[in-house]
Amino acid sequence: MLKLRVITALVLLPIVLGAVFGLERLPFALIAGVFFVVAGWEWAAMMGRVSLAVRIGWTICLAVVLALAEIYQPAWLLNAIPVWWLLALVLVVGYPKNAGFWYRPSLMAVVGLLLLVPSWAAIVQLQDEGALGLAGPFALLFILLWVWAADTGAYFAGRAFGKHKLAPLVSPGKTIEGLVGGVLLSLAVVAVVYATGLLTASLLPLMVVALMTVLASALGDLFESMVKRQRGFKDSGTILPGHGGMLDRIDSVTAAMPIALAGFNWFGLPGGSL
Repeated sequence: MLKLRVITALVLLPIVLGAVFGLERLPFALIAGVFFVVAGWEWAAMMGRVSLAVRIGWTICLAVVLALAEIYQPAWLLNAIPVWWLLALVLVVGYPKNAGFWYRPSLMAVVGLLLLVPSWAAIVQLQDEGALGLAGPFALLFILLWVWAADTGAYFAGRAFGKHKLAPLVSPGKTIEGLVGGVLLSLAVVAVVYATGLLTASLLPLMVVALMTVLASALGDLFESMVKRQRGFKDSGTILPGHGGMLDRIDSVTAAMPIALAGFNWFGLPGGSL
């Protein structure tokens, strides 16, 4: 399993980095869109026991909405998304008692758009316009680094100190200690980069936005885990050997990226003009 994970990562890494650093906005949006449409195909299977025609139709709908979001670039799309994630938090906290209310294909079809479209739009905007005084590709990687550091810190802190379950009915392996460890490592990364003088942002609001982003990434992970558990899936798919599905790899990002941009906007940080 580890060998497969490494091989898959080595194949994907140059593709991702090449797209982030080598492409202008439109071609980058298209490449990123392919990843998100694949994730959408997986999501369509998680909406419930739907037919192949419904999966195909919903995935095409997702691609069309992504295109429209890029053409019109509606500011409300990213400004309003924190409201959705507050609702998602309520759903996760109330699971499984509330599953009978929200787990139905019609609602899950809308939820899938709320998960994927704002995240993709935020990634495209960051790669093109930059933030915090960093050029686009570096700004995007910097914020992704927050998420990766949080995942890494949570893994090791959870293994070393984890005793108290974070959401046992949703994802039994995650602990409060792991979440705290992930947050601390992510904030440490932000502080180190800030100390280099490369960022045009005040430290306190930047730390607050980073904290919001990391907590949102954990919520995104939990939300996908909840839907998979309700559907009876272990992974969202099998397209990435050793990693599972595409959605499994971007679940944290679905919440983190739009929340980061919204946070920049709220605190007046560079890159927050939505």
